[in-house]
Amino acid sequence: MIEMDPIRIQIPNELFAPAESSHFEGMYTLPVLKSGPDLYSFGDPLAWQVDITNTGDALLVMGTVEGAATTSCVRCLGDVAVPLVGEIEGYFLIGDGASAPDEMEDDEFDRLPADNIIDMEPLIKAALLLEIPLVPLCDDECKGLCPTCGANLNEGPCGCEPAEDDTFEEAKNPFAALKNFKFED
Repeated sequence: MIEMDPIRIQIPNELFAPAESSHFEGMYTLPVLKSGPDLYSFGDPLAWQVDITNTGDALLVMGTVEGAATTSCVRCLGDVAVPLVGEIEGYFLIGDGASAPDEMEDDEFDRLPADNIIDMEPLIKAALLLEIPLVPLCDDECKGLCPTCGANLNEGPCGCEPAEDDTFEEAKNPFAALKNFKFED
C-alpha cells in the first residue's frame, strides 16, 4: 500500500464526470506560518475539509480549515492566542484545452496536474493568511512597553520619569515637518 501525504488529494476517476462531487478531510501539521514580520505557531494540527465538484471544465474546491495559532502582541510582545477559521477555495482546470471563465484573473485558477493530485497546502495557507489579524494585539487597550526601560505597562506603571520633550506632540501634528521650512517669496 502506498502511503499518501494527508494534504495531497488523488482525484478519483468518478470526479471526472460533470456535476460529480466528493468530500475530503484531514489534519495538517503546520509548525509556523509567516505573515509579514509576524510568526504564527500552531501547537496542534489544523483540521480541514473540502468538497470537490466537477463544473464541466474544472474542479471547484470549497471548504474550511480550523485551528488555533499563537503569536506575539505587537505592543507588549506577550503571547496572543488567535483562533482561525479560513475559507478554502480553489479552481483547477481539467485538461489542456479548458479555459477559465472570462471574469477570472490568471492567478485565480490552476490547471489540474497530469498526475491528478491536488496539493492542499497552498490552499490551506492562503485561507489562513486571509484570516490572521493585520495587527495582532493581546487586548485592544494594550499599553505596550515603556520606551525607556522596556517594562510591560499593562502590569502597571514602570516608574520612569515622563519625557520632557514635546517630540510626541509634534509627531501628532501632520504639519510639524514644515516647522523649519524656509518659504521663498
